[in-house]
Amino acid sequence: MRNRGKKKQGKGVQSMPAGTRIVTYLCLLWALLVALVPLVWLVISSLKKDPLARPGFQLPETICLDGYISTFRDLHVLRYFGNSLFIAGVSVVISVVMISMSAYVVARMEFRGKGLVSTLLYSTMFIPATALTYPVYNLVNRLHLYDTRGALILIYSCSGIAVSFFVIKNYYDNIPRDLEEAARIDGCGYAQTWARVIFPIARPGIMTAAVLAFLNNWNEYYWASLVMITREKLTVPALLSTFTTAFNTNYNGLFSAMVIIILPPIVLYCLFSKFFIEALSGGAVKG
Repeated sequence: MRNRGKKKQGKGVQSMPAGTRIVTYLCLLWALLVALVPLVWLVISSLKKDPLARPGFQLPETICLDGYISTFRDLHVLRYFGNSLFIAGVSVVISVVMISMSAYVVARMEFRGKGLVSTLLYSTMFIPATALTYPVYNLVNRLHLYDTRGALILIYSCSGIAVSFFVIKNYYDNIPRDLEEAARIDGCGYAQTWARVIFPIARPGIMTAAVLAFLNNWNEYYWASLVMITREKLTVPALLSTFTTAFNTNYNGLFSAMVIIILPPIVLYCLFSKFFIEALSGGAVKG
């Protein structure tokens, strides 16, 4: 069956009109250039002793690795990697478990105010972080969490709820209700049905939401620079600000640190790319 599906898909691509195929390839080529050009520029600049002396895509006269060496030796970047991994990882686990369960309730159960709950969750997508600065900052101080990893975990766990909720709920909607009814007949409750039946099937959608949340938390700078002041507790995005002072900017070290920082998200996406493909293709279960 899979081979037949692949053959049909291949015939569909080949049967596209020549003009449509050309436009499609041009769009893909443009998207590839937009994605790769900044990365290539960043890598080339990080290998230059003075990126301002040879700007742009000019190749370095000699490969300079001083920025990478100083990033590991002097800045102890692995410490900040550990901070970011711990904060982002714990936040993702909390938020995804919380949102996946709430999305299951909204997708499968009928109750009063269901539309209002969905509207309120989706509305958080349009609230900028700066508008929440005072209430969140005040809450963190009242809970005595200022300058602690717990403050960022609390903030990140409640951030990006709308996107994760939207992805997971849409995946739940594609799962036939017959599977849940069969589980109920076998004696499973709501929690057991979700854990044993729904979660394994919806894993691609849940993993997609988890990866998106992790990438968002990994790259977040605003809250990390606002509620954290101790240098040893900083995350990697907040670390980049240490390369810039009022009098000078170490561009070689800055570009080298940026290359090191963007590697984990790229590796993470490569490892979980199959979940993105399954989630975007509409789910693993067809009616």
